[in-house]
Amino acid sequence: MPVGTQATVKALTPGDLHAAGAQMILGNTYHLNLRPTAERIARLGGLHRFMAWDGPILTDSGGFQVFSMADLRDVDDDGVTFTSHLDGSTHRLTPERAMEIQALLGSDIAMAFDQLVDPGLPLAQVADAMQRTHRWAARSLAARGRPDQAVFGIVQGGVDAELRRASVAAIGALAFDGIAVGGLSVGESKVQMAATLDVVAEALADDPRPRYLMGVGSPADFFTAVERGIDLFDCVLPTRVARTGQVWTDAGRLNLRNAALMDDPAPIDADCACEACRNHSRAYVAHLFRARELLAYRLASVHNVTWTLELMRRLRVSLADGSFTELRGRIGEGFGRAP
Repeated sequence: MPVGTQATVKALTPGDLHAAGAQMILGNTYHLNLRPTAERIARLGGLHRFMAWDGPILTDSGGFQVFSMADLRDVDDDGVTFTSHLDGSTHRLTPERAMEIQALLGSDIAMAFDQLVDPGLPLAQVADAMQRTHRWAARSLAARGRPDQAVFGIVQGGVDAELRRASVAAIGALAFDGIAVGGLSVGESKVQMAATLDVVAEALADDPRPRYLMGVGSPADFFTAVERGIDLFDCVLPTRVARTGQVWTDAGRLNLRNAALMDDPAPIDADCACEACRNHSRAYVAHLFRARELLAYRLASVHNVTWTLELMRRLRVSLADGSFTELRGRIGEGFGRAP
């Protein structure tokens, strides 16, 4: 799911996303409630109409901001008080308010409010946050305001196997429509991520609900996670690295700021059907980056999102026809093999 935190996937239009093959995108409860506010978006017809996206939307509940804005928030058992990074105003998020905001936004999938913490914290603190997440999960479900909106619960517990098993049991016992795995890709090693996903996959072995790994979007990590039963992903990485001039191909990363590309007439990727690869050369896009032209960011983002979504399509095909290992070997060579 390409990430549209502020009701836009950076540098891309809804038409770009459709052309790239996007099936679902992500918006953010915390940021959209600060600006332009959930109530305003509701008055304007909901998030789909507001951003002119006619496909499904998943909204993150704001739980990641509990982690990422640690210097601007205060957590208690009832919820979280934030100091706005925009103007210093005070805002309160509770499970009930997070669900209310997501109902106003009108997303197709709402996430339960959770507390994400650094997995490197003392085990007692990780356990405390996990237990609070479980209580907030039950409250989020109880506050569900739209029957047409699916709700996913979030498994926490850091990288401790016993905590993860306990969290799967607690979240899995609730009537969620899907199960998300949170608290990864936040500083732990790739080996720890893989081991944690092994634990979660085993614990969820008999659970038929879709599984969503939050915040993970590097090509090598896709293979690690898909091999362990993950169905959904979101990450800002494809567009974020595109804005630095890094584009992805089957052969690995290509840095468009490299001087060697200034005379290269080839497309970014001869096998890619995106607008950038159909119409422009590496030399042209490399020039745009050096000239700091805004088109550079759009073309690189169009390519990375298209390539990433095409990789997901190929992953689905490889699971059906038995070519997963071959595809992993081919792509993994360029991006570093994950566990």
